[in-house]
Amino acid sequence: MRRREFISLIGGVAATWPLVVQAQQPAVLVIGFLSTGSAKGRASYLAAFHEGLRKGGFIEWQNVAIEYRWAEDHYERLPELAADLVHRHVALIAAASTPSALAAKAATTTIPIVFETAGDPVQVGLVASLDRPGGNITGVANLLVQMTPKRLQMLLEAVPNAKVVALLVNPANPTVAETQLREMRSAARSLGVDLHVLNASTERDFDSVFANLIQSRADGLVIAADPLFTSWSKQLAELAVRHAVPAIYGLRDFAAAGGLMSYGADTAQAYHLAGIYTGRILKGEKPANLPVQQSTKVELIINIKTAKTLGLSIPNTLIGRADELIE
Repeated sequence: MRRREFISLIGGVAATWPLVVQAQQPAVLVIGFLSTGSAKGRASYLAAFHEGLRKGGFIEWQNVAIEYRWAEDHYERLPELAADLVHRHVALIAAASTPSALAAKAATTTIPIVFETAGDPVQVGLVASLDRPGGNITGVANLLVQMTPKRLQMLLEAVPNAKVVALLVNPANPTVAETQLREMRSAARSLGVDLHVLNASTERDFDSVFANLIQSRADGLVIAADPLFTSWSKQLAELAVRHAVPAIYGLRDFAAAGGLMSYGADTAQAYHLAGIYTGRILKGEKPANLPVQQSTKVELIINIKTAKTLGLSIPNTLIGRADELIE
């Protein structure tokens, strides 16, 4: 073979190498991730979700790609974002929050959906039952909503002379807000305190909420479980400190930022479990055959420094139940 012909042959083979390598690479699955909030402040939750995926053998940008859709706390955008993921023919939709899950369910009956929700998935209409979810949807419930009346009880232990307690809810998320409001009214009656309801559907409402809170002379504040309040939990804690209001929410971030107490499920654990379910479904299991899991890890965090600032003496019975004391 002549030298020129040999070089031409090698050049032709080399030109086909990228095609051969590409053909040998495993196909990358594309899934959607739908959230009411934004990526800001959710790094630890996303890390837990990715770790759950990794347990199933799926690593982002290696054998799975994730199309993120953030509603930036504008819940009305969720149907459009969910429809976009369906249009892109993703292999699965991971829906972080009850509103996200409801939007995903309305958008598709065929693409598998794995949700992470703070409410009762049966009560809000996501699944037929916990054991047999049916259809194309399953996921994890972290029980933040169900713990709202318990937060009132704990707040009253810390502020035993309280006569009026405010509850902050998000009217833009009526399915979850109405459930908590109904349960809180019942709990307030049984505990002998008046309940004052405050509304916030965007972070711009927070200043007026606290102005109303002071005007109503409420002795404490319970913040209802809601993705909006999760996104802005640190800001809500800072406002509570600024206005000297004893307040409780479900996330540790709230107490760490100066809120008096937090009591709720470990949200990172729920995201981790959702990641595991996502991996199992990507491997071929059916959502209808995977019972809804419940995140069982619950944490009580008390900010002792804030309690001293507020002139509160936290009883030993409450301190003894705390998982963490912030000095």
